[in-house]
Amino acid sequence: MRRLVLKMSGEALASAASDETIDATTVDFLAREIAAAMDRGGLELAVVVGGGNIWRGATGAMAGMNRANSDLMGMLGTVINALALQDAIESHGRPTRVMSAIGMDQVAEPYIRRRAVRHLEKGRVVIFAAGMGNPYFTTDTPAAQRAAEIEADLVLKGTHGGVDGVYDMDPRQHPEAQRFTEISFDEIIARELRVMDLTAITFCKDNNLPIRVFDLMKAGNLGHVLDGDAIGTLVR
Repeated sequence: MRRLVLKMSGEALASAASDETIDATTVDFLAREIAAAMDRGGLELAVVVGGGNIWRGATGAMAGMNRANSDLMGMLGTVINALALQDAIESHGRPTRVMSAIGMDQVAEPYIRRRAVRHLEKGRVVIFAAGMGNPYFTTDTPAAQRAAEIEADLVLKGTHGGVDGVYDMDPRQHPEAQRFTEISFDEIIARELRVMDLTAITFCKDNNLPIRVFDLMKAGNLGHVLDGDAIGTLVR
């Protein structure tokens, strides 16, 4: 049995072809990918979803808002995304649980580590929402922390926008950029490569949590990763 944490950004739930903050077709695609992965068996999957398609705390802070208040708004955005993803996954026949780091009993369970592990053991997809419940952190860091808490084997960093791994420079601006098939945490830090935020990278390094960075938006890629194919970049 493998236990994994999939980190996806909130922007992944939107679509360049739509003005909607949450694009139903895109969410359904992601839900089908997750449901198909679970159908393979032998997998316990937790998901951490960001809220950048709705609100970014740092953006509000740069506009003059109190950073803590702005980050709290972003956390609420992740709950909205988690509920949308839950509904889509369950429409494909997979039971899910949304667990929030901020108390909101009417819409989500409170995050309790032992309860989360029990849901995973019963084959439910667990969606962690509201980050860690604390401001000044991106959702990369709670993805790493939750992975350590539930003793996951691997963190999957699902990208969007056509970037399919870790490159030596931004491939969207530099066509000559080279993708790494494998890279160490130390090199990520030394090169200041934007894989996840630095806090999450150092946390994974300190807790021996490998990260697989791959293009989540390409059909079948999640399944290929689970099959052990060399998709994207392995960070360890």
